[in-house]
Amino acid sequence: MNRHEPFLPRGREAKLRYLDADFQVLSEGDHVICAVTGLPINIEQLTYWSVARQEAYISAEAAFRRLLESDLK
Repeated sequence: MNRHEPFLPRGREAKLRYLDADFQVLSEGDHVICAVTGLPINIEQLTYWSVARQEAYISAEAAFRRLLESDLK
């Protein structure tokens, strides 16, 4: 799957614990939800997350947007 193709979840949402360079699967699933866009992210394509916030992001831009939002508060 190309990174820019939309991902349509087939199964259920996974529950993950985000670590510094990896994540731990707490509940099996095929996707997580981006904390910024609300779009599903295939677990195999998951690249961006925040350990401090325990959130996943669909792209670097989404992660940066969340960082800017938190700096404004």
